This record gives sequence, C-alpha cells and structure tokens, in this order.
Amino acid sequence: MIDALPPPSRWTAAQVAGIAQQQGWALPVIRGEDVHPILPDQVVWDMWPLADTNGATVEVNGRQPWFFLAAPRVNDPDARHDVACIRLTSRGPDGWRDHGVCFPDGFTPGTREWSGSAVLEDDLETVTHYFTASGRREGGPRFEQRLFASIGRLQPQANGPALDGWTPPEELVVPDPRFYARADQDAAVDDRIKGFRDPGWFRDPVDGCDYLLFTGSAADSRDVHDGVVGLARRDGEQWTALPPILDATGVNSELERPHIVVAGGRYYLFWSTQAKRFAPGLTAPTGLYAMVADRIAGPWRAVNGTGLVAGNPPAEPFQAYCWWVTGEGEVASFVDLHGLNGRSPDAIGQPRGRFFGGAPAPFFRLRMDGDRITIG
Repeated sequence: MIDALPPPSRWTAAQVAGIAQQQGWALPVIRGEDVHPILPDQVVWDMWPLADTNGATVEVNGRQPWFFLAAPRVNDPDARHDVACIRLTSRGPDGWRDHGVCFPDGFTPGTREWSGSAVLEDDLETVTHYFTASGRREGGPRFEQRLFASIGRLQPQANGPALDGWTPPEELVVPDPRFYARADQDAAVDDRIKGFRDPGWFRDPVDGCDYLLFTGSAADSRDVHDGVVGLARRDGEQWTALPPILDATGVNSELERPHIVVAGGRYYLFWSTQAKRFAPGLTAPTGLYAMVADRIAGPWRAVNGTGLVAGNPPAEPFQAYCWWVTGEGEVASFVDLHGLNGRSPDAIGQPRGRFFGGAPAPFFRLRMDGDRITIG
C-alpha cells in the first residue's frame, strides 16, 4: 500500500518538444470503408471493456462486453455530450452487437453519463461499474463532474451479455482542495472545463490495493493548462483522495481517460489528449500518450522520451480520439471527424455531423518494451 506518495511526476515542455524528432507514431488514415456504425441512428464514442480483476478483457460466450458513450445522431456532433448515456455492446468474430443502455433511464444522478471503467469481480458474476455523473438531475452547474459506482450482475445470454440488478449509485470520492480544483463550472471558459471525471479502476498486483485514476485539474493553478492524473485508493469501504501521480501544469490542460496496464513487470499509465489542449508554443498531435514506472507510486518516466505513443496522422489530424489500451495490448478508439482531406473542422461548414464517424475505429496493437512503446 502507498503510505506517502512522492511529489507528482512531471510531463514537461522539453519532453513534448522532442515529438518533432520522433518517428513511427502516426496511425493509418481512416477511410470510409473503415467506419462501421454499431447502430444507424446512434453515435458512440469513449469506450471501455469489461475487465477482470487482473485487467484482462472478459469474454462471455466468445464475445467481449464493451461500454460506449452513446447519443442520437444529429447534425452537430458536439451536442452529443449533453445527452450522453452509457451503452452496453459486445465485440465478437462477426463484429459489434448492441445490447441497449447500461442503466435504466433516470437511474444515475447526473443529467448525463460520462466515461468510466468496469470490472468483473472474482465471483465471475458481480460487475462494479465506475462512471462520471455530469450535472445534477435536480439542477446545478452544467459541467459539474462527480465519480460514482454501481454494482450489478452479469447475465450471459445467447446473443451476448446482459446486466441487471444495479445497486443505487454511490459517490466515491470528492476533490481534495489540497490537490484538485473543483469541476463545477456552468459554462466552458476558453473552450475548457475543469476535470474531475473518467474513473479508471486498477488493482495493483504488488500491494493488492484498489485504486482509481481520474482526469483532474491542479488545485490553485494560475495556468489554464493545469491537467493532472488524479489518484484515489480504497481503504476498507471508503475511497481516499491521494495527490496526483502526474502533473502537466504549464503543458496540457486535459489528460483524459487515464488507465494503467501492467506488462513485463512495469506499470504503463495511458491517457488521451487533443492537440488543442497543449500550451502555446507546443506542437503535438491528438493522440495516445503514456508514462512508465516500476511501481504505482512512481517516479513516472515519459514513454519514448516524449510521452507520445500513437497519434492521428498529419493528413487527418482529427480522425479519431479517446484511445483505450486493454490488458492484452489492444487499442480501441472511436472515429471522430474524418475525411477532411487536410481541412480544419472550422472550414468544413455545416452540418459537421456528415464528417463525424461516431463508430469504433480500427483496433491496433502495441509492443511494450521497457520505456519504449511502438505500434504493431
């Protein structure tokens, strides 16, 4: 168990600047034939698999349960964030199948559901689902974010997994003002919102403790580029907020969907961020980034010397987002704005929805070798 964390490891401007000389990180261009919507009238984005307590992706009758954020398909893809709900799907040899919404309508405490993670407990029936409640059903700040969990039961069926029996959602941990800013804005400021979201569950194979990683914002920062990866630990039945394990203040404002994969005895901390979230003067792609450490307390070192693992190609810099690395080293993401042929989103006109994929992107694999990670 971590008794006292060292100061957060830093993601520095000098590390990011090294991306200019880095090679081999660009993903293939996504073509129209690569985009296969799960449902014709719904878009899906941020995704996570049902994993077991060791981090391995669960299979149920030959199919992997996955969760996506989902919303009706409309002309403005940005509108999806205000009506998002979590949807259960499965991935198998014949592709993707939809299995409906995860939680009943009106069950969760936010005005919409944002990203999280899910674990199948050791009894192979109990599922604990960690998620973000954004907003409040009874009213309040539009972009308030809170971390919750609900416990349900996995019910294998002939056509794929089903989940039922959810317990009332329980709030897990609140921002400790010593470490984290509150995420309770009613409107974005300069196209940015503070973060306290994306709970990513992890059980440390060394100390056996359960942890939550989350997207956070540094407390009392005067810099709008104040992104951190937060950490909480389960102590008995309670969760305790710990200091961040990674600090990108002055470099990047949003380290999204953090999660840890253990491979070769090392801990790999992955997150996603967008090019527009870097501080002025720093040029880096929208992509998957990572740090590596020998234990969860760190110190964390920038993978490949820069932190960059994989990113959208220069020819289509907006084509995909929100990469999730499974315990097997497979990487999932969703198709964002694609087929722009070098144009910026501001130049494509309306409706922008005709360029929004809203579907799973092609998977790829990673090779993890010490402090280096390469594609394929």
